[in-house]
Amino acid sequence: MKRFVYIITDRNRNNLHVGMCADLLKTLQFYQEMPTLFFDNSNQLNRLVYFEEINTEDMAMERFKFVSTFTRSQKEKMIRSVNPDWVDLTIGLKYEQTGRTRPQLRPSLSSARSRVTF
Repeated sequence: MKRFVYIITDRNRNNLHVGMCADLLKTLQFYQEMPTLFFDNSNQLNRLVYFEEINTEDMAMERFKFVSTFTRSQKEKMIRSVNPDWVDLTIGLKYEQTGRTRPQLRPSLSSARSRVTF
């Protein structure tokens, strides 16, 4: 089962929070629904700046523990290596998820037509 190791921050980049989850979009939605869980309103964590997709839970746990021991400067260096402008990556994830869903099929026209008898 795939796991994600991520770093999320606030709008001013004051706090860097490292986390691990199985479903990244659900976790980000949780952060939006519970904005004051970790910090007050001015420092709410809402900007995903870094994530890694890891195939096994054991490897993800090892990576999570390793990244959690990083200093702030090490985390910033890791973020800047893949996201130099600190852009919120949530938008791309939501776009990718909607792009993968199968579009609704239109109902058959033949079933909607009524039979005409003379």
